[in-house]
Amino acid sequence: MAGRTDYISWDEYFMGVALLSGLRSKDPSTQVGACIVNSQNKIVGAGYNGLPMGCSDEDFPWEKTGDFLQTKYPYVCHAELNAILNNIGMDLTGCRIYTALFPCNECSKAIIQSGIKEVIFLSDKYDGTHVSIASKRMLDTAKVSYRKVEAKRGHIQLSFDEKDV
Repeated sequence: MAGRTDYISWDEYFMGVALLSGLRSKDPSTQVGACIVNSQNKIVGAGYNGLPMGCSDEDFPWEKTGDFLQTKYPYVCHAELNAILNNIGMDLTGCRIYTALFPCNECSKAIIQSGIKEVIFLSDKYDGTHVSIASKRMLDTAKVSYRKVEAKRGHIQLSFDEKDV
């Protein structure tokens, strides 16, 4: 008997973990997740955009516009940084990171410093902005490759109904 042929690829699997991680975000407008994988296809870190530990979601703003200190931007840790900080305590040299959005310049600095060598992203919706240009310039200079994920399917549905198992 032959095995299944419709199973998901490694890229679809790890991007799925990144997207699922993003669903933990309390951000009402943007939920981003990231997943770090080593060369043996083992997950070694995951994260999502959110406030630092010890900072309550109710005590900080989630606004996108207005006075800078009354927006989310000075307080939220991005998914990529959280995945790096939440790693299982190993050296990340040579790992790859899957992320829903192309990383900003600040996250790219952390990616480079941690030794991650490949970024796989789903969306590059900020392409052409100063942040994206700076990010790509640093990644290119540091020889960190990046590519858009190639998925064979448009979506994956999960069920928590035990009869579906």
